[in-house]
Amino acid sequence: MLTLRAAGLLDVDSGEIVRPGVLRVEDDRIAGVGGTPDGEVLDLGDLVLLPGLMDMEVNLLMGGRGETAAYSPVQDDPPLRMLRAVGNARRTLRAGFTTVRNLGLFVKTGGYLLDVALARAIDAGWIDGPRVVPAGHAITPTGGHLDPTMFAAFAPGVLPLTVEEGIANGVDEVRKSVRYQIKHGAKLIKVCVSGGVMSHTGLPGAQHYSDEELRAIVDEAHRRGLRVAAHTHGADAVRAAVGAGIDCIEHGFLVDGDAIALMVERGTFLVPTTALADGMDVSNAAPELREKAEQMFPRARESVRAAYEAGVRIAVGTDAPAIPHGRNANELVALVSRGMPPLAVLRAATVTAAELLDVTDRGRLGEGLLADVVGVPGDPLRDITVTQDVRFVMKGGKVYVHR
Repeated sequence: MLTLRAAGLLDVDSGEIVRPGVLRVEDDRIAGVGGTPDGEVLDLGDLVLLPGLMDMEVNLLMGGRGETAAYSPVQDDPPLRMLRAVGNARRTLRAGFTTVRNLGLFVKTGGYLLDVALARAIDAGWIDGPRVVPAGHAITPTGGHLDPTMFAAFAPGVLPLTVEEGIANGVDEVRKSVRYQIKHGAKLIKVCVSGGVMSHTGLPGAQHYSDEELRAIVDEAHRRGLRVAAHTHGADAVRAAVGAGIDCIEHGFLVDGDAIALMVERGTFLVPTTALADGMDVSNAAPELREKAEQMFPRARESVRAAYEAGVRIAVGTDAPAIPHGRNANELVALVSRGMPPLAVLRAATVTAAELLDVTDRGRLGEGLLADVVGVPGDPLRDITVTQDVRFVMKGGKVYVHR
């Protein structure tokens, strides 16, 4: 038995800081909250304990040290990407994020699901990292926003990609691509429904898949018990995605009132990734892409507040490396700056994220739950920026950071 003793702990349900904060941990679970310390006592001083934070959109196989946007798509082989992901995973965990969704590979892998392999290596204890919920390859049409040959505007024949690697057109191909991801270990499906800021091919809000293709993707995933997350910006595309039964909208920068109302009606989650509107560097992008960013990023700042006020279920996601791995808490700070109360943001990074994952073993500091615990130097209900300075990280009862 190990007891964590701190100045306080956050009860995300009551919205209060309980003082003092006492957690008893046995093996990988929380054995008790409050009361008398038992066994070895780890005194964490004036820290406030929070449930392990969760990031619902990362790409650990992309970004990080040594990657160059221009050349990495054609120079980096799968082993190099995996090695770079080790550092990205470690930085993410040390920042206090103990669970993430790796939301769709869109790189050439020869068909290997690298995020599934990364998740297995972390679970086996070979490397340090958060619990990874992998999506395998993102499903996207030829030239769609998540077609990697589109980002670099490659000539025909450069970097050929397969249906297994997510480039799928028509109902038969999208079904095959989804089935392939599930066969090889994906725990959710990521699909590209609209264009994006960095799309060379068309408007950022334009719908990429037909309604029929979207319904086929959702049908394949839901029959196998997997949820579907959709990169979607435009209001029309959001309505099409929600109408097809997609469970979670990523970004949603251009949503309107009707799309928001439909999301509330259907219970669709939103992962707004709003911090990238402040931090994404597009200075070296093509002029037409910079122009799109100038138009979309102000809308992104407004849309998340409108969605929150309407009652959309919001979960935290960063789209890292759109903001650097390890700086995931920037998203929490950005959400507060958009008008969400700190408690609502902390719930978005804990209990709502757990609901999106459809799990009940994390998201709170409660008896019987996973001992995923972080410590911050102050009251995050008063100052959300303390989440950018995590001093203590425990995942599954093991301490990874204590400073």
